Amino acid sequence: MINIINQETLSELSQVAAASPRLRKNLNLHASNESRSHRLLNALEPGTYIQPHCHLDAEKDETMIALSGSFGILIFDIDGKVCEKILMTAGQGNLGVTIPTGVFHSMVALEPASVFFESKAGPYVAVADAEKASWAPAEGEPGCAAYLAQMLAHFSAP
Repeated sequence: MINIINQETLSELSQVAAASPRLRKNLNLHASNESRSHRLLNALEPGTYIQPHCHLDAEKDETMIALSGSFGILIFDIDGKVCEKILMTAGQGNLGVTIPTGVFHSMVALEPASVFFESKAGPYVAVADAEKASWAPAEGEPGCAAYLAQMLAHFSAP
């Protein structure tokens, strides 16, 4: 099956994300979770929280390319200190990033209708406890809103 990605695709995916309790939605372009190559669109809305994490599998580098909107990507050291921040905006500046295996990272949506293309090795395996940042709250735990605000502050104008 041929998948055509156009502005309507991005808009529809963003609408579903905005209506979702988690404020995000992905559209898989690969055949199944067992596929060796995962390609997907991820729509994030402001207010979604992604716990900082890393991928320990040697084949799980992640490449992300902004298709619409704007994202803030944070790279953390093992103790949770932000060591790099990357602004990724569709159509200007940094368009994408590849995050190597073993690097703690998270991202925030900086504007509504933000969608990125993601590519990484499959098969799908949920993030294990050892890959989740122990220094950041898990999704749904108390403190998520405050931690998200701290992450967003890295991308606020002075």
